[in-house]
Amino acid sequence: MMHQMKGQTHSAARRFRRAFAFLTAIVFAGVATVFAQTNYSAAPVSTNVPGWITQPLSMVDALNLTLKQNSGLQKARADLEAARGLVIVTRAVALPTISASGNAQRESQSLIQKFTGTGPGFLSPRDNWNTSIQIVQNIYQGGRTLSAIRAARLEKEQAMFNYQSAVADALLATRVAYYDVLVAEQQITVNEASVTLLNEELQDQQRRYEAGTVPRFNVLQAEVAVANARPPLINARNAYRIAKNNLSNLLGYNLPRNVWEDIPLNLTEKLDAQPYNTELPAAIAQALQRRTELAALERTEGLQRENVINARAGYKPTIQATAGYDWRSSQFSGAGTQSEYDGWVIGGQLNWNIFDGMATYGKVVQAKAQLAHAKADVEDRSRQIELEVRTDYSSLIEAREVLESQQKVQEQADEALRLARARAEAGTGTRLDVLNAETQLTQARTTQVQALHDYDVARARFERAIGQDMAPGSSEGTSNIQLQR
Repeated sequence: MMHQMKGQTHSAARRFRRAFAFLTAIVFAGVATVFAQTNYSAAPVSTNVPGWITQPLSMVDALNLTLKQNSGLQKARADLEAARGLVIVTRAVALPTISASGNAQRESQSLIQKFTGTGPGFLSPRDNWNTSIQIVQNIYQGGRTLSAIRAARLEKEQAMFNYQSAVADALLATRVAYYDVLVAEQQITVNEASVTLLNEELQDQQRRYEAGTVPRFNVLQAEVAVANARPPLINARNAYRIAKNNLSNLLGYNLPRNVWEDIPLNLTEKLDAQPYNTELPAAIAQALQRRTELAALERTEGLQRENVINARAGYKPTIQATAGYDWRSSQFSGAGTQSEYDGWVIGGQLNWNIFDGMATYGKVVQAKAQLAHAKADVEDRSRQIELEVRTDYSSLIEAREVLESQQKVQEQADEALRLARARAEAGTGTRLDVLNAETQLTQARTTQVQALHDYDVARARFERAIGQDMAPGSSEGTSNIQLQR
């Protein structure tokens, strides 16, 4: 009976090993298929690439290239120039206008009239002409003139603030993209180390199996662990390629066609945990004072207030003064008459719409409503900025705490792996304990790298939220981190 039970146990163990081997073969076949497809579709990187792509690129260099070449900032500069033209148009109403005009005509002989009297007869001339030059100055327009001067200043400031907002957004995007490349590169290193570690474990188990000291089950476990570690490495390499493409696009690079998937960028910075010192109340106050988006909306409110003044000007008269000089042909021809006359002309004009069908009233109502809308926009944007600062502040605290929690985890994971191996060699532990320790070490390394990335990104977003200057040459990262709750 005992022999029969032992036989059944050995039979079950053999079936289990066969099933495990079959599943492992399926996993390896799938991985091999993925690698085959990847190798088939992958494009080699040409060695004949321009030198400017492979030059060392620091964060400051990246920000400078963004300011110079980023397509979004090029469009923002064009918008700024267009706004300058609008400022000139707005201000033109306060300045005088100078115009010149001329007219010449020849009439049919049959249209010439003759005037007779006591003296010699006079004829209407066949050729008539006149030219003039005139200056027109608006004297009073119901407040429109001074309003136009103020509006021109507000439009100029608004355009500059909008451009500064575009610059800040572009610099933030570049910083985040730069950090994305760094973290993807580090993730490749972590996953390559994991695959190398598991391969070493697999080779060790194969040697032990060939020596007859361990069962085939240990080898199969190690093979499955290696197979499971390869997809994260493939994903990390793909994320690295995509991150470099994204960064190149923000830098305004026109990549040559011989540069395929893997752009040979050479970033010189490293992910770090530069300390940052700030307090939330001071950060909110700084954001409300420095954020250019809020300043631009405040200028919009000012412009709507000027629109109310312009609308109310329809109730009031307008006065214009004119001065000029005229040259014209004589109205008569005959003996003793001059052929042309010239002289100065001055005058003025008064216009006043006594009743315009309530059009002015409608314009005033519309302008007041738009002013109320602009005021609400300013208040809403202020609350949104405060919410953004609070949110990014909280994210920065979270990233800091996660980073601090991971400072000793990697050392502990290294020690746990060493102990697991020692116990397995001494026979008091299992190979599963070793694999678990190796997995935890890889996870600790991955979390550490991701925590560094998340902290740097959170710091960049927080600095953008409070309106801190991120242009090259600013005092970025010179403070110390002690976030006050």
